[in-house]
Amino acid sequence: MSDSIFSPAFGNRPSTLVGRTLTLDAILGGLDSEPGSKERSTLVLGQRGSGKTVLLWELADRAREKGFVVASPTVASDDMPNRIIEKIQDDGERYIKGGRGKLVGGTVGALGFSVGLQFSSEIQETKSFGYKLLKLSERLEQQNRGILVLVDEVQGSSPELKQLISAYLELVGEGRNAAIVFAGLPGAISSVLNDRVLTFLNRAHKVVLDPLPEGDIDAYFTHAFAAAGVQIAPELRREAARATKGSPYMLQLVGHNIVQYAGESGAVDERVLQEALESSRVSFERDVCETTLAALSGKDVAFLRAMAADEIESNMTDIAERMGVGADYAQKYRKRLIDTGIITATRRGYVAFAVPYLADHLRNNA
Repeated sequence: MSDSIFSPAFGNRPSTLVGRTLTLDAILGGLDSEPGSKERSTLVLGQRGSGKTVLLWELADRAREKGFVVASPTVASDDMPNRIIEKIQDDGERYIKGGRGKLVGGTVGALGFSVGLQFSSEIQETKSFGYKLLKLSERLEQQNRGILVLVDEVQGSSPELKQLISAYLELVGEGRNAAIVFAGLPGAISSVLNDRVLTFLNRAHKVVLDPLPEGDIDAYFTHAFAAAGVQIAPELRREAARATKGSPYMLQLVGHNIVQYAGESGAVDERVLQEALESSRVSFERDVCETTLAALSGKDVAFLRAMAADEIESNMTDIAERMGVGADYAQKYRKRLIDTGIITATRRGYVAFAVPYLADHLRNNA
């Protein structure tokens, strides 16, 4: 069977955003606040496969409906400032009349523009990113439009990131109608927050992408499988929902593989389900678990292997003993791994894995 519903690849945009309505509404609500308010700057933290990029794309569409010109998700890179300017210009062209580049209510040539939202050659060549962003904001406000900048895959502090934040702070100081959202791994965002130059972000609204509710996943599977022509019993469908462990990426993998393994008949029995779940697990471990471990130190991995000896949660005393280190030494790695979002503190003295299937992956690859 062909699959036109599920999109099991990083950055792919699925047909439906599952289980993130409240998160999305909270961010969009910030756009209704006064310019310069805390709610207009947001940090989205989530592990690989938690749906950060998909959330940003959905946010872009919804923000446009609220009258914002959007610099769609831009990966934090060397060329990020230029790409942001280009994206705002391209998105803002929707408000230009005719082919002569005259903005409704605006004057050609004002604020250093030559045609529409394109800068004159002098401005383009001599002025800074911050200057251009401010002038774009002023020009678009003539049309009652705000600016929303979306930055994906923040890796840590960089000159380009500092440049962007400095420019945004200038917009805030000028009272411009602007907002900004950053998305990244918890560890990467943590390193940004620890940069003294970027202390502004410590006051930003923080959103953590928790696992999706199992009920939301099951409800989505109910409608998605019906639309795909898949016949699956309710108990098997619920088993499939449980197997995702709340991961949006695993949800897409499981859904896609069930459609594929169902074949032309579309019928799913226990054998078909288990084949689809095994294929999904293998892909998830390769794409998420292996990538997560590759970014860690040897001692970080040793800590996680010590945790993997337990089924649900691990006592810190047991972890230190298995590692052959003192309690204080083990606590250092506990903090590091909690900061990166790979583990979580469940209760005093206990921790558990936050990344689905990571414990299984460590056990199976001892």
